[in-house]
Amino acid sequence: MKTIHDVNLSGKRVFVRVDFNVPLDEHQQVVDDTRIVAALPTIQALIQQGAKVILASHLGRPKGEKNAKYSLAPVAKMLAEKLRQPVLFLEDCIGTEVAKAAQNLQNGAVMLLENLRFHKEETDNDPTFAQALAECADAYVNDAFGTAHRAHASTEGITKFLFPCVAGNLIAHELQFLGGKVTNPERPFTVILGGAKVSDKISVIDALLEKADHMIIGGAMAYTFLLAEGHMVGNSLVEPDKIEVARAAIEKAKTRGVELLLPVDSVVTDHIDFEHHTVGKLQTVGLDIPEGQTGIDIGPQSIARFAKVIADSKTILWNGPLGIFEIKESAQGTFAIAEAIAKSDAVSIIGGGDSVTAIKQSGHSQDVTFISTGGGASLEFLEGKILPGIAALDQ
Repeated sequence: MKTIHDVNLSGKRVFVRVDFNVPLDEHQQVVDDTRIVAALPTIQALIQQGAKVILASHLGRPKGEKNAKYSLAPVAKMLAEKLRQPVLFLEDCIGTEVAKAAQNLQNGAVMLLENLRFHKEETDNDPTFAQALAECADAYVNDAFGTAHRAHASTEGITKFLFPCVAGNLIAHELQFLGGKVTNPERPFTVILGGAKVSDKISVIDALLEKADHMIIGGAMAYTFLLAEGHMVGNSLVEPDKIEVARAAIEKAKTRGVELLLPVDSVVTDHIDFEHHTVGKLQTVGLDIPEGQTGIDIGPQSIARFAKVIADSKTILWNGPLGIFEIKESAQGTFAIAEAIAKSDAVSIIGGGDSVTAIKQSGHSQDVTFISTGGGASLEFLEGKILPGIAALDQ
């Protein structure tokens, strides 16, 4: 796959698909700038090349209608501060005003288009809309890994109307770590999977059992595995229809010589209030969870056992929290695993989604090798699926 370093974009109007889908507060201020910061290396490289940079992104789900709540104007303001140069903000992403502004853009200058999803044709991958986007540019760069698993007008359709079509630094990095480092890992290779449902990660479990030396399973999905092994799980969240899937994974691990580690103890409670982020009385139990109790986190023995495996690893991939980390009382396991990963000497890859939030909240985001910006895209890529936004780029 070609990147911005394989082509000369000097003097060209370059349409850059970025992922500026950032959280805003009630005052329309950016709350988390991670995705903006992640896009900076590509934008700065294009500025240095002397390209005319036209940035485009979606934000939220405006459902094909213009909605001030989802405007990218606050992003333009923050981006200008980070780049230390003006960013021209356009109030639409297609049309004569956009074409005129792009035509007048100077080498090394930057403009940001308004939310692509104010037009429903974006998610429909409408070819006429894709062509309208392409009309303001001479070349295309995709640096939005978080949307690379979607065939939208700005990620796939537009590539039919522009040449060259190449990847930015962020996508190149994502593929290097989620691809190269996972496909040919330095061993031992430990995969840590958490989250609520086995059904969300069936294909990932199956694909990674082909590559891992150790697989740690935590979060609510662990209770479906424990149920499959004949343990009592009380009122814990389980998927009874996925017990056979869990059994098949346990068997596959045995066949392939992969050590599959499940929690040996759990923190349980008799009550959870998600709205107010509170839990009832807490206790730690062993492998079997009594009736009326719900597992909400891994216990101290599990933490110690998992931390030892992590310490001996050379490559670690982590996707999904190991408990209800949004609630303080059930965040200990997730944060302890984050700390163990941070302390290890391994190449550590945080595979997008809630794991990114967890590693940041733990205070260890600076101590890991790579943090993926893709949630669904990370999972689909790890499953081995072809991502339309990447397949559409020049090879």
